[in-house]
Amino acid sequence: MTTTTTLAQVYSEHPIHLRDIIPLDFNSIRSVPDSHVWPISDDFSSDHQLLVPIIDLKDPNAVKLAGHACETCGAFQVINHGIHLNLLEEVESEARRLFSLPTQTKMKALREPAGATGYGQARISPFFPNYMWHEGFTIMDSPTDHARALWPTDSARFCDVIERYQKQMKVLAEKLTDLILESLAIFREDLNWDVGSPSTALQLNSYPPCPNPNRAMGLAPHTDTSFLTILHQGSTSGLQIFKQGTGWISVLPVSGALVVNVGDLLHILTNARFPSVLHRAVLNQEGFHRLSVAYFYGLPIDCRVSPLLKLLDSGESPRYRPVTVKEYVDIKSKNFEEPLTSIRI
Repeated sequence: MTTTTTLAQVYSEHPIHLRDIIPLDFNSIRSVPDSHVWPISDDFSSDHQLLVPIIDLKDPNAVKLAGHACETCGAFQVINHGIHLNLLEEVESEARRLFSLPTQTKMKALREPAGATGYGQARISPFFPNYMWHEGFTIMDSPTDHARALWPTDSARFCDVIERYQKQMKVLAEKLTDLILESLAIFREDLNWDVGSPSTALQLNSYPPCPNPNRAMGLAPHTDTSFLTILHQGSTSGLQIFKQGTGWISVLPVSGALVVNVGDLLHILTNARFPSVLHRAVLNQEGFHRLSVAYFYGLPIDCRVSPLLKLLDSGESPRYRPVTVKEYVDIKSKNFEEPLTSIRI
């Protein structure tokens, strides 16, 4: 009998020290400690003409527009996506309820050193010399166990909202995946993806009020390991993407819109035609508690990913060797800064 490896099991093979898991007690801090001080960034683009494309999924040209956005920007915002505004508000409200709990309570759901889910600092923390002004809560599959640790007698509401959100996000992620593949004139049937369930994760992000936002970083620059990521960033800006030749561009919030960005696996599949977009979260308002909710949609762990030959231009060679999703997650867990270079041909 074959057993299917899960994303959580893959991460369990790369334990993290507790110091890189336990967040700062933000409620007791009156100034930014040296451990959380980042250099002031001066590479922000103020050219507001360089906006991230907004795509209406009901637009007859949505396929073409999505392909163009992925190729030129690595990201886009999507409207008429089918996720009710009420549900977006509910998941944001539940995230706020969670992160507003006393620190001692949140610690009851602390992520284990070899764990992938629960409360803690961003998983990318060990790869940077300074800590981020951030606390997160990661969910893979059911949120029940950790929710009960936080609310022993009142976890049902949180679980219900999260599970409904996960289901609808999965439907949207599959719709967006088909849309993006169609923009490349390829279909799921062209790919060997029938080797298990997609690897998915839901990440609740909290950027607590900061006494000096200009000295701290919400989330350090990184790319996502996923195939694609869908982000609900709420009504306050903080997300920035890096565009070659331009610099950092703020992704200004659009009411009811969700941000979609290309991840490493889609980058590999398209032979870098669709760039895995470098992005970060900045703090831009003193005294404000910003939240965001990211849904990571990946391919099955045992799926083999490589540049599709039919996408290569005449004379173009594949840039990357074939790699399973599990192998790539392993590589990035050890070599965070240059994981794609590690598989370059």
